[in-house]
Amino acid sequence: MKSVSTTRAPEARGHYSQAIVHGGLVYVAGQLPVVPGEPERNLAGFDEQVRQTLANVIAILEAAGSGKDLIVRATVYLAGVEHWPALNKVYAEVLGAHRPARTVVPVPGLHYGYLVEIDAIGALRDS
Repeated sequence: MKSVSTTRAPEARGHYSQAIVHGGLVYVAGQLPVVPGEPERNLAGFDEQVRQTLANVIAILEAAGSGKDLIVRATVYLAGVEHWPALNKVYAEVLGAHRPARTVVPVPGLHYGYLVEIDAIGALRDS
């Protein structure tokens, strides 16, 4: 197993890695809409939070030798089911024609008041 770390995504602030590579797959830890290198919380609108969260996931995948077109599965945690339609819109804009398997889990709240968290599994380009 190999740990992945990039400055293009928020640094892991707990006892975990941004991602782990194992068996030809990249397992990306749950990402929040944190802007890398900025200490202030990004409590912008929902669409912007989704875009930033996906940018963090994609940056980590790319650092590991994967990419958004190689996402196999994603889990999205939403602070409120009412955000689901907006999630679908932004998610489709960012991922384009690629449609990985996905689970959406409505939750009552997320850390720091954020509205979205996403983890993902991607395949390595070489696999």
